[in-house]
Amino acid sequence: MRISLGAFALGLALQAQPAFEVATVKRSPPPEGDLININLGNVRNGKLTFSNASLSDCLKFAYDLASDAQLSGPDWIKSKQIRFDIVAQVPPGMEREQMLMRLRTLLKERLQVAVHHEPRNLPYLALVVGKNGPKLHTAEPTRGGSTGMSMLGHIAGTQMPMRTLALLISRFERETVIDMTGLGGVYQIKLEWTPDLDRPPNADAPPGPSLFTAVQEQLGLKLESRKGPVDVLVVDHADQTPAEN
Repeated sequence: MRISLGAFALGLALQAQPAFEVATVKRSPPPEGDLININLGNVRNGKLTFSNASLSDCLKFAYDLASDAQLSGPDWIKSKQIRFDIVAQVPPGMEREQMLMRLRTLLKERLQVAVHHEPRNLPYLALVVGKNGPKLHTAEPTRGGSTGMSMLGHIAGTQMPMRTLALLISRFERETVIDMTGLGGVYQIKLEWTPDLDRPPNADAPPGPSLFTAVQEQLGLKLESRKGPVDVLVVDHADQTPAEN
């Protein structure tokens, strides 16, 4: 039997994909109510966890996607009815990119996820530095990770990279937000604004700032509307029932 060099190399590449030594993937019951689910994954105390997360949530984390617009696939991957609980042991000192590679491998192994990338011309919001420079306080990364709380109208974190800030804004705005600040490291972030749905048209008291105004005034950053090539992850196949752990 003859085996081509290409097939042999592909086999070696698949075998070489890094994986978590200890990890579980289970179906979980759907959430109650219609609350916005900002599930970015949680890395604390040596564990990566997703609680009641859609496959869309997991894939956006694993591939650093800013919004649903960057993910294409079967409708069920975003469904509230098909949710997963994931727990994976992360070795001490592991770099983020290594962890994400292991998460991708886990999703392939347990849910038979198969994907490919393709560029699409889409509108998006670019998160950039304002003309007067950023108003940010740098933070020292610690093993415990960032603490804070994010909800509609409020984003806070003690050790937040710009990538995560863009992701959170994207979830709340339901638009693709791409970090183009060029700012590395992590920062102390506190951002407060009045969501459009809470801004009464004829109120006596002036409403709080819009998200666009708050980003500029409180953080020294800016959200610019743009359109251009955006990387889209296309899901070719995925199972709704995980393989046995």
